[in-house]
Amino acid sequence: MDEVGFMVTYIRPDGTLSFDTVGGVDPAVVIGRQVRVGKDRISGVVGSTAVHNLSKEQREKAPTIGSLYIDIGAEDKADAEKHVSLGDCVYFDSEFVDLGERRIKAKAIDDRAGCAMMIEMMHEELEYDTYFVFNVQEEIGLRGSTASAFAVAPNFAIVLESTTAADIDGASGAKRVCEAGKGPVVSFMDRSTMYDKELYRLAFDIAKELDIPCQTKTMVAGGNDAGAIHKSGKGVRTIAVSLPCRYLHSPSSVIEFADMENSYKLVKELSKRIAEL
Repeated sequence: MDEVGFMVTYIRPDGTLSFDTVGGVDPAVVIGRQVRVGKDRISGVVGSTAVHNLSKEQREKAPTIGSLYIDIGAEDKADAEKHVSLGDCVYFDSEFVDLGERRIKAKAIDDRAGCAMMIEMMHEELEYDTYFVFNVQEEIGLRGSTASAFAVAPNFAIVLESTTAADIDGASGAKRVCEAGKGPVVSFMDRSTMYDKELYRLAFDIAKELDIPCQTKTMVAGGNDAGAIHKSGKGVRTIAVSLPCRYLHSPSSVIEFADMENSYKLVKELSKRIAEL
């Protein structure tokens, strides 16, 4: 749901496709990746200029999306136009796999993880009226949540997300942001929201009571649908609970099973306690 991706912008004479990003995608994670194009899910591969045709200066620079193209195996432009149109969506073709004994690798964990938790909770016996909203276009400006927050007009909102875990060798201190395996991430602030302080503290109190590992982001960065929700209507008390995710916005996002389970436990209890405030 609402994964980052691409859009076809031009069909070249040789049948390859020019494209642009939909959401924040680092060009470095795109080269050589398999993708699917359009409603017919045409297979394609992202290509770039052969290294021996690059100048020394070009080889030393990071690639740009404009320098890449998608090869769908078409003979020429006329052949490509039989299968693809300008404006067609493009997305990573990446399988869900177990990664060791504790982790999984998949595309679009941001924000399939949040969707999965909501679907699971919809089967619970909840004490209070709860709306479950699956928003689109968060990655290009919080557009879905802007409309849905107005329609639902909630008293409180819990945003379920994934956030960058930079817990790899070479990153230290605050630049690690959060860490996989250390539980759900409850933010105090990001680039679009300053979160409700009482809800922030409540989340950590619940985590302590239930013996759930819980952490916060150590950098003020990124954002999510809370940015639109918290300032909708007369204002909405909002909290975000995120999964720590390595390699966010790539075809190979990685999370830990335990973080998903603990995030669900926290959100389930949080939804009950919030209604009692």
